[in-house]
Amino acid sequence: MSDLVKKVGERVRQLRKEKNLTQEELAERSSLHTNYVGQVERGEKNLTLETLEKIVAGLDVSLEELFRFLGPMERRDAFGEIVHLLSERSQEDHAMILRVLETVLNWEQNKIKR
Repeated sequence: MSDLVKKVGERVRQLRKEKNLTQEELAERSSLHTNYVGQVERGEKNLTLETLEKIVAGLDVSLEELFRFLGPMERRDAFGEIVHLLSERSQEDHAMILRVLETVLNWEQNKIKR
């Protein structure tokens, strides 16, 4: 299988373990067979969009979170670092940080207008 399929499988395994789920529990939550979940995690299955939808629902994550190993997280600039730091925080922290950022940006914008 392709490198991407293997990376997706590794990411599914990582998220499953972070949520302290067994393959059996993820399979049940995703309405998939346990053997299939194992094949996905080993990168042996080329997933359909429907299966991805089931897996992210079973993991209770977004597609964005599933694919977070791609794109900005691999960036070595400030934006990539921000994304990395946020990825390790709760949804409540995300909301608080967004409010703080909006406040700072609005303050800066108002300062410039003066």
